[in-house]
Amino acid sequence: MPAEVKVQVVQISESASEGKVRNHSVTIDRPEAKGGADKGPMGGEFMLMGLGGCFMSNLLAAIKAREANVSNVKIDVTGTADGTPGRYVAARMDISADFDDRELMTKLVTIAERGCLVANTLKNALDLTINIS
Repeated sequence: MPAEVKVQVVQISESASEGKVRNHSVTIDRPEAKGGADKGPMGGEFMLMGLGGCFMSNLLAAIKAREANVSNVKIDVTGTADGTPGRYVAARMDISADFDDRELMTKLVTIAERGCLVANTLKNALDLTINIS
């Protein structure tokens, strides 16, 4: 059975809005150079953070479940926008961490990739690459 996830976005100023989900809220705005007040990231930037956050959540769960010796995990997400209308055509996640066993780290990343709702959604829409450094 399909699961629904609902969020709400409400205008809070001339250029900004507030996104709400459960008991959390974030401010969404445009930079001053694009006519905003720079009160928060733009929606497209949140999309990239959502990709990184979803992936990180699944990766940390895989690490914990296997009691793997992995720490200081960092994911740098880079989106490449192009086209008219504009859209992301590619996204790259560069993952760094302290780990001893590269084979295990690769397995953990594969597990996280399979479990990440955002990555699974985007794979059919853009070129998604994942690198371990």
